[in-house]
Amino acid sequence: MSTLSLTRLSKRRVSGGGGGGAWARRFGIAAVVAYCVAPFYWMVVSSLRRPADQFSNAPLPAPASVDNYTAAFDPHNGFGRALVNSLVVAGVTTAATLIVGIFAGYALARLHFRGKTLILTLIIAASMFPPIILVVPLLRLFTDAGWINTYQAMIVPSMSFALPLAVWNLTAFFRQMPAELEKAAQVDGCTPAQAFRKVVLPLAAPGVFTTAILVFISAWNEFLIAVSVVNDRHMMTANVIVSLFTGQYKYDQPFGTQMAAGVVVTLPLVVAVLFFQRRIVDGLTAGGLK
Repeated sequence: MSTLSLTRLSKRRVSGGGGGGAWARRFGIAAVVAYCVAPFYWMVVSSLRRPADQFSNAPLPAPASVDNYTAAFDPHNGFGRALVNSLVVAGVTTAATLIVGIFAGYALARLHFRGKTLILTLIIAASMFPPIILVVPLLRLFTDAGWINTYQAMIVPSMSFALPLAVWNLTAFFRQMPAELEKAAQVDGCTPAQAFRKVVLPLAAPGVFTTAILVFISAWNEFLIAVSVVNDRHMMTANVIVSLFTGQYKYDQPFGTQMAAGVVVTLPLVVAVLFFQRRIVDGLTAGGLK
């Protein structure tokens, strides 16, 4: 067998055995994408149906209508105010989580002390508790503290759920950064705090950015705590308000209105993930690079 034939054979083996393997991979990817996108597609289609056609199973709305979106933003529903509440809760949660996570991740990555592995284990173990078992203790605690129907009653639990992921992600990112960077900055006259602020933190921007997106998505989608500690409609988040829609008419089942509100709540996250997907992947995989 000639050298050229051997080269072609090796390339074919590397590429997965020829065209059949490539088509199988493409079909598998297409199936996974269709499985993930189908619910969102059906939600969009249902939101564009007329209220009279809300039980139709047609793959496309005929004719398309924006009546459900108009109904979703009716002042009676309070959906606009709920979106603002969700933005406040998710934004403050993301900012506070990043502040704590950055310092905790940097300390765990750079400092050498006894019990560091145990601390990391406890941090990740804290995220394994089902949120449902925390509802009653948190409700009792927030009632005694006078936090019912307040932003902090939603922000503090959201931080506790998001911090383990943030600390682990940032610890891995800081750990793969050379420690010589801080030493070189200190040789040039920087204090340790200045070296961290002027050298390390700008280089850690991809990991911080990725963590911010993941924390924001987690806080934006939080439902269980928000529905448990808030009973004032003016303080409810968008996810809670959507579940309480009662329709525009008596005995009306507001499926279309809920679908329209679901699209409005979900679309910003879908756009953000699609737009920043490269940064998210780079940030998640950077901690595994040597």
